[in-house]
Amino acid sequence: MSDWPLEGSKAPAFNLSADDGSQVKLGDLKGSPVVLYFYPADDTPGCTREACAFRDRAAELKKLGAKVFGVSPDDVASHQKFKNKFSLNFPLLADEDHAVAEKYGAWREKNMYGNKKMGIARSTFLIDADGKIAKVWKAVKVDGHDEQVLAALKELVGKA
Repeated sequence: MSDWPLEGSKAPAFNLSADDGSQVKLGDLKGSPVVLYFYPADDTPGCTREACAFRDRAAELKKLGAKVFGVSPDDVASHQKFKNKFSLNFPLLADEDHAVAEKYGAWREKNMYGNKKMGIARSTFLIDADGKIAKVWKAVKVDGHDEQVLAALKELVGKA
């Protein structure tokens, strides 16, 4: 289990399969801010609310130049179903071995009703156009999180 990367540090590199079968590499995204959010599972109540909130803010996020990616341990087929069911308008990335989640510190021990197991801690990383971590949200509460991300993005790109 890794520590959370620090704000100002270089974002850990990744190369993951997207829901459309393409590969998404962090290095290819330089020049644009990136909203990378980790969520536990496709088509579950909190994860659906979070994904739909980002979907509904797509125009604002795009206007600020941001690219949004959701990451979970689900496979590409699961992501395709989830994306289609809720008309999500950004890529979902499959991190089936949770290697990327581990690099970002999002793969953590969780304690549900006294039952401890490893899983994704809902978290979001705002990565600047140079590939550095501008903001980290740990233990994200879904409601209002999209507004927090937009506010930080506006500040990052100087449109506050």
